[in-house]
Amino acid sequence: MTAAGLASVAELAPLTERGWELVASPAGRLPTEDELVELLPGIDGWLAGVEKISARAIAGADRLRVISRNGVGADAVDVPAAEAAGVTVALARGANSRGVAELALALSLSCLRDLPRSNAAMHDGGWERSLGREMPDITLGLVGFGAIGRLVGRFATALDARVLAFDPFTPVEGAEPATLEQIFADADVISLHSPPPADGSPLVTRELLATTRTSAVLVNTARSALVDDVAVLEALESGRLSAYAVDAFDSEPPELTPLLRHPRTMMTPHLGGFTAASTRRATEQSVANLIATLER
Repeated sequence: MTAAGLASVAELAPLTERGWELVASPAGRLPTEDELVELLPGIDGWLAGVEKISARAIAGADRLRVISRNGVGADAVDVPAAEAAGVTVALARGANSRGVAELALALSLSCLRDLPRSNAAMHDGGWERSLGREMPDITLGLVGFGAIGRLVGRFATALDARVLAFDPFTPVEGAEPATLEQIFADADVISLHSPPPADGSPLVTRELLATTRTSAVLVNTARSALVDDVAVLEALESGRLSAYAVDAFDSEPPELTPLLRHPRTMMTPHLGGFTAASTRRATEQSVANLIATLER
């Protein structure tokens, strides 16, 4: 978004209108930790993307008061280090919900119709057809029913799917409440929209996957840490899962593990919130969050 220069980003205008100087990291790529350490002294507010924000970088930011992320997660931020330094961490909550929800639905439909394999076969001169499944014949299970999960449920309901939802913190309205175990046992498509467990263990385990319907689809647009990679790979190889679609990785680009190399794994390069509208909303909100903190 900033490759053409900061002046080209209309959403940053409220900052320059206040007379604040904008300092850019290298355009077109993520900054290294060393580059951030050089950039941050004298900086009051940090509009952050997906770059890793380490304790070392924060320690060198002698005037920093706020890290305002243009996203909904703080996984890349050393939050304890920020808190210890008195730095507020603000998130653009909900800004990319629509983009992520639409991608989750698109991945679900692509897997139900086996589109990646069909496309690859035709590029190789082949002609392979798989019998697809339509949404009225599908039960969609949502693990997490926050802003993104609710939108996915709404889209699927509009396509006449049955929708189950599990969320221990949010009331389930507009879908059938279910336990996590019921979702894995009953759903044809399981879509993940929750944070990982607090203890760092995977949510999607070998035990849960052993209960799924044969040829179920697992969609992960949330966090890579939600799944046990070995267990998902085993489920693909056994046919318990017909596909695993994933848009969330430990590193970007990811190391191509056996799970990611599997022919029934469909990968997208963290596209969930990478739409014009989501990017605009996230930038506007992160700018507003930064201004609100600095003008207190």
